Amino acid sequence: MSYMFDAPLSITRAVREAADEAARAIPPLWLLAANVAVNPFLGQAGEPLAQAAARLARAAGIAVTMPRAWYRDRISAGAITPADLAAAWAAAPAALRPADLAVLQAAIATDTPEPQALPTVADLAAAVSGIDWPGLIAERLGAFAAGQFDEGQALWAAPRGKGVYAAWRAVATHDLTPEIAGLKGFALHVFEAPEDAGAAAVRASDRLGLEEAALGSVYHRLLSTLGGWAQYARYRLFEAELGGGSDAALTDLLAVRLVWEEALFVHYEAAIAEAWARARAAHAAPIAPTPDLVVDAILQEAAERAAQRGLAAAFPGNAPAAAAAPARPALQAAFCIDVRSEVMRRALESLDPGIETLGFAGFFGLGTAHRRFASDLVERRLPVLLEPGLFTCAGTAADAGADRAARIKARAKRAWGRFKLAAVSSFAFVEATGPIYAGKLLGDALHCKHAPPAAGPAPRFALDPGLDARIAAAETVLRAMSLTERFAPLVLLLGHGADVVNNPHASALQCGACGGYSGEVNARLLAGLLNDDAVRSGLLEKGIAIPADTRFVAGLHDTTTDRVTLYRFDAPAGTALGRGAGAAQAAPTGPSAGDLARAEAWLAAAGEIARAERAVRLPGATDADAVAARSRDWAQTRPEWGLAGCQAFVAAPRSRTIDRNLEGRVFLHDYVWARDVDFRVLELILTAPVVVASWISLQYYGSAVAPAAFGGGNKLLHNVTGGVGVVEGNGGTLRGGLPWQSVHDGERFVHDPLRLSVLIEAPREAILAVLARHSGVRALFDNRWLHLFALDDTGRMAWRYEPGLAWSVVGEGSGLG
Repeated sequence: MSYMFDAPLSITRAVREAADEAARAIPPLWLLAANVAVNPFLGQAGEPLAQAAARLARAAGIAVTMPRAWYRDRISAGAITPADLAAAWAAAPAALRPADLAVLQAAIATDTPEPQALPTVADLAAAVSGIDWPGLIAERLGAFAAGQFDEGQALWAAPRGKGVYAAWRAVATHDLTPEIAGLKGFALHVFEAPEDAGAAAVRASDRLGLEEAALGSVYHRLLSTLGGWAQYARYRLFEAELGGGSDAALTDLLAVRLVWEEALFVHYEAAIAEAWARARAAHAAPIAPTPDLVVDAILQEAAERAAQRGLAAAFPGNAPAAAAAPARPALQAAFCIDVRSEVMRRALESLDPGIETLGFAGFFGLGTAHRRFASDLVERRLPVLLEPGLFTCAGTAADAGADRAARIKARAKRAWGRFKLAAVSSFAFVEATGPIYAGKLLGDALHCKHAPPAAGPAPRFALDPGLDARIAAAETVLRAMSLTERFAPLVLLLGHGADVVNNPHASALQCGACGGYSGEVNARLLAGLLNDDAVRSGLLEKGIAIPADTRFVAGLHDTTTDRVTLYRFDAPAGTALGRGAGAAQAAPTGPSAGDLARAEAWLAAAGEIARAERAVRLPGATDADAVAARSRDWAQTRPEWGLAGCQAFVAAPRSRTIDRNLEGRVFLHDYVWARDVDFRVLELILTAPVVVASWISLQYYGSAVAPAAFGGGNKLLHNVTGGVGVVEGNGGTLRGGLPWQSVHDGERFVHDPLRLSVLIEAPREAILAVLARHSGVRALFDNRWLHLFALDDTGRMAWRYEPGLAWSVVGEGSGLG
């Protein structure tokens, strides 16, 4: 379905289709409040790296691999071996790769110039006039977009009710800035432009002399100049289409940008006509990778094969499918598969042989649209690729009084905040109350402990899905976790979040599987579901027998401090899990209070171990206590590393990895294929957690290799605008992606930009069958945005997936074929 302009029938199909194509080449950018990782190459997933590099060099002037010197350093250090280079060269298309390895080696020794995007009319006009027209366009459109897309930050909101193009036209006809800068008659030009965005795009395209073959390339180039504003508009389209609708904001922005180009071309045509004709011809030419781009892609493949050799060493085989373990564990703890949990899981398991940990997607299989206590805001706590199927809220009718008090307090806080920031009262506020804040400023500067967010009432289903649906959801989750037997007396379900201060990108440290929110809501919901006697009875009929003395308790793992909060008072009455109502009733059937206290002691000890390990990587963190203190340091640009360093995704029994130190670089999803009926869980893993992990991996990759286009810029210069995102300085282009401080420590990269390797223990035929049914997922592997390996029945990394639903045997010598 085309979402192009809401235009009359006179709009040509070529313009409409080209605009649609260009818009889908732009990655979406989620709001700061629920910022999730996005694959910046989402629009190029259907083509290999070298082809995507050619497209993005033309459209945005960016490289999609590291500079040659980065690879040379690894070759010199022996990290990338001649065997890696030879294998990467052999894997490249024969028609494109260098003639032989000697030619490849010669190319590696040569640095290549920075890519140059094809010029826009604004670029050409700037060259002949000396006026920074691209900068002025970015500034004026940034000022407009900040108001148009404002999410409640502005005290004086822009008028609503018009589309983006119509709203811009109303503003631009009264904006004299372009005319003062030298573009005479610009306001009149905008006034005389068609009122319909589509008609304006067609007129401007015609006036610019764009041939049909050049349209898509020119449009992609123009949208790329808008940076994060185009990405945010793409997010609006993504969200609308997920719900079956559409949104024209992105193509309206394209029409705006075309009107600017048209006005500049009319003004400077005599001076730039020949140069623009050459640019148009270049846009119309087919996109093809240059020999240098092919060499760069081979180098990237070689770096990834080098890293995969390390993975192969961690999966040598001969590990039993199920290591010797107690008949019944003393404790089971299910963590999110986020790479940060790998460190915590290892630490916890090291404390006692009776402790078992599991890895599962952080939203715990419950796709919820949730309302927090005393809030009407709906939070989508599930992967952004999915639509919520459950509607939940916090609190019951018994909490009505507390709800009213919380709402009054929140409204008073908002009113006070607006009073502090208002144009007139802000000055009086500083004069009258400024000294009162001295204590708070001093406390913040000294990193005094701040209170963690209150837990709030337990979440519940706002709309009860019915007992059959609840039983089905519980069964699906337990089978997906490969947890259908050997239940411990105490099973912890641990979501994760990050409690930090003064960090606009705080939500990027939260759970991506929970839509950029912390994971306690889904964990608490699942614990309540699995503690429900009626649900357990239904599970028994489906072959899952949960012992009567087993209780599920939800918790939240703070990944900044590695402290775990258990929601012990959510437990049902009579389980002796805490001092909740009814704790003195009946004989407890769950674990004793002593068991819970022991679990909390284990978690505290594991947190200490994990912090000590992470202190080695974090700049300025001298010990475990210094790591914990970063969460309350309002000047800390690196409270934690988030998912920096993520390298692989493993879906296999925990016995394959339990004795391996994977250094917090691997997503660990517990999966036992022999228990997977019809391989439905395998399909779920490949189409949901693997895709989410690929978005995370590629966001870190893009923020490292192309920070100008796909990075969030320097945190020290950030200003939040519109509640949407950040700009550097006083305005201009919105910045998407990760801040520089999230991938670099000031001296070196802390994230190696490598595409994710996925290791799955399952029959190869079953894996191929899933890929055959899901072309979008298959494209990620066929074009090597992801690498896929199959483990054999000994846990060895035995087969590599090859494009076209094929496998090759991993070689004996280097560990990889």
